[in-house]
Amino acid sequence: MTTISVDPAGEVLTLNARGVSRRFHAIWLRDNAQDPQTRAPGNGQKMLTMQDIPADTHIGSATLVDRELEIVFLPEDKSVRYDPEWLVAHAYDRTQDQSRGWTAPGITLWDATLRDDLPVGDFNELSNKSTSLCDWLGAVNRYGFGKIANGPVEDGALFGIVDLFGYVRETNYGKLFEVRTEVNPTNLAFTGLGLQAHTDNPYRDPAPTVQVLYCLESSAAGGENMVVDGFAAVQRLRLENEEYFDVLADHAACFEYAGDENTRLSARRPMIELAPDGELISVRFNNRSLATLTDVPFDKMATYYAAYRRLGEIIDDEAMEVTFRLNPGEAFVVDNTRVLHARKGYSGEGTRWLQGCYADKDGLRSTYEVLSGKRVKEGAA
Repeated sequence: MTTISVDPAGEVLTLNARGVSRRFHAIWLRDNAQDPQTRAPGNGQKMLTMQDIPADTHIGSATLVDRELEIVFLPEDKSVRYDPEWLVAHAYDRTQDQSRGWTAPGITLWDATLRDDLPVGDFNELSNKSTSLCDWLGAVNRYGFGKIANGPVEDGALFGIVDLFGYVRETNYGKLFEVRTEVNPTNLAFTGLGLQAHTDNPYRDPAPTVQVLYCLESSAAGGENMVVDGFAAVQRLRLENEEYFDVLADHAACFEYAGDENTRLSARRPMIELAPDGELISVRFNNRSLATLTDVPFDKMATYYAAYRRLGEIIDDEAMEVTFRLNPGEAFVVDNTRVLHARKGYSGEGTRWLQGCYADKDGLRSTYEVLSGKRVKEGAA
């Protein structure tokens, strides 16, 4: 049973639904009205500025009509209807009991045990923009990475993967970059050396949020790819030593890159980035690109280095990593704000050729939400 009540001043409405009580301020309700005068029907964007809503907005009356909540706002004398289920879904009256570093409900943390259940999609099936693509994008959102098999073995094939969900983000490396052994390389990624798990381009502001790596040749011994859930790694650090977690979250590191005479990139961000309410939103970890630390106070520097060392040890722990080999026509996509990637060293015999590019996860999330919405509508039809 759903019931409502309003305080005498008309400033707060209390909604009781399914045994849960939620409070809403009158100004919040008015700002979030869904009527066509407040929000454009086509795109949902607001038609009013905050100054268009009276500062003394309050509730004149509130009644339940045909399973909807009808509110009359004064002094406008404006009537608006709300779906109580929508209000419950968007309620902000809840206990803020999350620990620092909490993660959103749609995220699943993982470790090496995920190797037996990798989120893999078939390129041809995904290209049909079918339910397979919706499922695969959902897995990428949940786990922070996904693998693709059975793609074409041709130069630039990785762009076909980005086309599934978004757009290529061009950088100083170009629209794509080659990953194979070079003489006198400008980046250690272009050698046969093994690489510690890292996030890419932490020296950019903003850093690319999606990376695609696509295999075209793979006959060299070694060179297996690895991924590590950075969110799981910093959660493990927090559980072991909260002071270590806090010092890496509270102080900025500086990352730099100068690959050629035309490129000088730098960014100041904490290795563990939190939203104001403590949500874990990003991890930046790249030892090769870490510049001189100058933003950590003297009395915190020793603790900072101890925390940095311990986080690196956790990231290097084989119990945290998922390892797989990419064969020609296979690729993987990572959320570069969360999942660290690495590779084993490989020999000079044979060939190893990958191509990489960057994209942004707003496109990935948008495509997933659109496909999910279509699935819901088709299911209701």
